[in-house]
Amino acid sequence: QVPLVESGGGLVQAGGSLRLSCAASGRTFSSYAMGWFRQPPGKEREFVAAINWSGGTTNYADFVKGRFTISRDNAKNTVSLQMNSLKPEDTAVYACARYSGPRYSADDLSIYWGQGTQVTVSS
Repeated sequence: QVPLVESGGGLVQAGGSLRLSCAASGRTFSSYAMGWFRQPPGKEREFVAAINWSGGTTNYADFVKGRFTISRDNAKNTVSLQMNSLKPEDTAVYACARYSGPRYSADDLSIYWGQGTQVTVSS
């Protein structure tokens, strides 16, 4: 398995911004779509955003459209999530994800997740 290490989480006030980063090891990073998921307290894990292998196509959950931006740097084996206009309901553990192929699929059953990083948004 390819380790995924997230960073950038923390405590921020509502309306603020955070940038999450995920570093992956291995030589095949650019072969896979990547994404971010989150798990709010007491709730199920939910999809946040995904980006295909080249960075040319992105997908977002409706609740983050216009506020969050996913990007990747294949030369550095990193994927990032820029989060703006944060709301208290964005509080969750955010986890980086690697899909099983080069393109995002909502039906992918072989997603590999990182350990996650805590994001807390205070009101």
